[in-house]
Amino acid sequence: MKKIAISLLIYFACCTSLYAQQPEGQFFSSFDGTKIYYEVKGDGYPVILIHGFTGTGQGWKRGTLYPALVEAGYQVIILDQRGNGQSDKPHTHAGYNNDAEAKDVMGLATKLGFKHYAVVGYSRGSIITSRLMVLDKRINKAVMGGMGADYTEPEWPRRLHAYKALMGDTTLHDVDEMMAWIHKNKFDILALAYQQKHQPSTSPAELAKVKIPVLLIDGTEDNTNGDVSILKKMIPHAQLVNVPGDHNSAGNTIQFAAAILNFLK
Repeated sequence: MKKIAISLLIYFACCTSLYAQQPEGQFFSSFDGTKIYYEVKGDGYPVILIHGFTGTGQGWKRGTLYPALVEAGYQVIILDQRGNGQSDKPHTHAGYNNDAEAKDVMGLATKLGFKHYAVVGYSRGSIITSRLMVLDKRINKAVMGGMGADYTEPEWPRRLHAYKALMGDTTLHDVDEMMAWIHKNKFDILALAYQQKHQPSTSPAELAKVKIPVLLIDGTEDNTNGDVSILKKMIPHAQLVNVPGDHNSAGNTIQFAAAILNFLK
């Protein structure tokens, strides 16, 4: 099995412990009372951006896509997924199972009065985006970045490995770098563990029923989450674009933003 360490740290993660900017948003109470932090910029067609593992919504601001969407006139919504950033961090299994994170996004869309919206996820954010593609008929277009077909396996070994390491298993040395990063940044380890334990998969049968256009966007050097070409075959209306970079850099390229802007037109 390939090294897990770097692959679980999406490119946004390097920014998660930095809060140079003052909060510009607010909180809403999700379906189970969990407080979710979010920000809204602009007043055009809504696009919700979903960060990855150990990330926060602020990471999008330091990339190329967020400013490009704002400049193009979209209404851009970022949020800290539960267990991350300024949002609440439940320490219960119920806080993360049964598509809790997707329900947060759906609840936010409802609060903001969206009849239709687009969604963009990167890395683990793409896994949540995949659930939204199945659960929320208001989505008219979806982008999944940095994600291959491996997440469709309910017993994905890497997910299980990450959960065990976060719960204290010190025998899994292929996640040493990941754990060092997490300890260095003083993340909420139990919250991260439960995110991995209850991380949803979306079956090929579910993906086969997706009717909206889907953009799969992947770095030319990114082999992190399985074969993206296999994932493309599972989604009827999917298209695939490759951009330069590996898992940690591809999402911050000019080509990444340009491909998404072209897709959303």
